[in-house]
Amino acid sequence: MSKRARTSKIEKWIKEGRGSGVGADYKPWINIQDVSSKGRSTRLKGIKTTRQHEFLSDLERNYFYLTEYSGFVVDIREQFPLLPLEETIVIADELGLKHPTDPETNELVVMTTDFLLTVDKGEGLIELARTIKMKDELLKKRVIEKFEIERVYWERRQIDWGIVTELEIPKEMARNISYFHDYYDIQQYDVFQSLGIQQIEDLAMALLQRILKGNQSIREIANVFDKDTHMPWGSGMTLFYHLLAQKIIQIDMLEPLNVEQPLVIQSIDESKLKKVRYG
Repeated sequence: MSKRARTSKIEKWIKEGRGSGVGADYKPWINIQDVSSKGRSTRLKGIKTTRQHEFLSDLERNYFYLTEYSGFVVDIREQFPLLPLEETIVIADELGLKHPTDPETNELVVMTTDFLLTVDKGEGLIELARTIKMKDELLKKRVIEKFEIERVYWERRQIDWGIVTELEIPKEMARNISYFHDYYDIQQYDVFQSLGIQQIEDLAMALLQRILKGNQSIREIANVFDKDTHMPWGSGMTLFYHLLAQKIIQIDMLEPLNVEQPLVIQSIDESKLKKVRYG
C-alpha cells in the first residue's frame, strides 16, 4: 500500500528537495505555479530568510508579515509537507477519516501545514506549526476532519499546532508592514545603491531629526528633505520606510500608517542608530 500511495510527482518533488532545508535553503512543498490560477497567490522575498516565499492566499501573506515583524520568529517555512505520506494515511485510517486526495486524479496527496515557525523567546529554539484559515471555513465538516489529521501529526512530534483565523491577524498591522517591508535593504534602491552604510546612516539621522522636531506630515518633511539634500524625489520617503523596516523607529502598528499626517513616534532604538539626539 505504501509504495502505491506515492505517485511519481511526489517522488519527484522529494528528490527536488521540496519541504526540506531551513532558512535560505528551505524549499516549500507547494509553489504558486503548482496550484490553480484562481485565488490570491503572492510571492515575497523574506527579510529573515532572504529567500522567496510562496503564499496561496491574502490571509497567509498577512500572517507572514506579522511573523516577519516579530522579534521572536527566527525562521519561517511555509507550505510545509506532512511527510512521510504513509504516516498521514495511517493517522486518517486510525481516526476513521478519508485521507485528502487530488480532486482531478483521485490520487492521495501530501498534506501541508501553512507555516512551520522557528521561535526564540530566550529559552532555546522551539517550533510552532500554524494553519491559516478563514473562520467561516471552520464550520465545514471536511475542513475540520483534515485539521484533525494535521493536529495528530504534529502532536506525535510534540510540536505545538494551532489554527489562526482572520480574527487573530490584525489587518491594519499587516497593511502597515506591507508598506515598508521591501525597504529593509535600502541599498537596492536608486541613489542608495552608490552610497555607503555610513552615508545612509547619516542621511537617516538627518531625516529622523527633522521628523522629531517637525509637526508637518511625513510626506511634507520628506519632500523638503529631498530638496535640501539634493536627493532624487522620493528618497526621503524611502529612508522613512527604511527606518520603520529596521525598527529604528516604532509607531502604533495597530493604527493606519498615514504619511499625509504628522507621525507619533513611540520609541527609537538607539542601538541601531546611536547618533540620534533629541531636541
